[in-house]
Amino acid sequence: MTMWSWLITLYIIISGVTFLPTAKALLTGVKLNEGGASFEKSSFTPEGKERLTNHFSRLQGTLAFWKKEAIQNQRFHYYCLWWTITSSTLMPFLTQAIDEKDAASKWLLTVISAHIALVLAFHRGLKVGERFKAFRHGESEYYDLYRRFLDRPDTFGADENAQIAKYFEETEIIRKFVRNAETDSQPNLDDTKEQINKSQRKV
Repeated sequence: MTMWSWLITLYIIISGVTFLPTAKALLTGVKLNEGGASFEKSSFTPEGKERLTNHFSRLQGTLAFWKKEAIQNQRFHYYCLWWTITSSTLMPFLTQAIDEKDAASKWLLTVISAHIALVLAFHRGLKVGERFKAFRHGESEYYDLYRRFLDRPDTFGADENAQIAKYFEETEIIRKFVRNAETDSQPNLDDTKEQINKSQRKV
């Protein structure tokens, strides 16, 4: 094997290894972090605590989904960003170093170009950046609301019933925001195909 063949092998190995965090996020579940003292230790009445605890238990599946989506989209986003920057830096130097007598040198450029084109096509087609922002923002907004409700329930209303009702209402608003953002960022099959075709033509 020539030096260029070794470089191709090395590039494939490194690109595969750096994708492992994204693959792990895709294949494994997530666990919600412990949030400290919750509704059980709040100043609400027993009836109010039960309503809030039941509501939060129904919301945990949604929060876990948001967290998983935020993590996997974040990791793929940074994977794409890192390799785009790296390849755009390397390509001019590799182009100048091509050995006309060694076909592997040209194949290295092809492998790098194909890899980046494919990654960018999926990033744009699946709208990874938009999905990462939507799920991360929704997750952050809810936990801010959750902490504010526990720390300063008086800002939600004059009495317990009004406070709980306002908390439920604002939680629903956040859920609708994330749902709408998720729907708007759903990949369109035709758009994805178009991105891949454009990338292939560039290569």
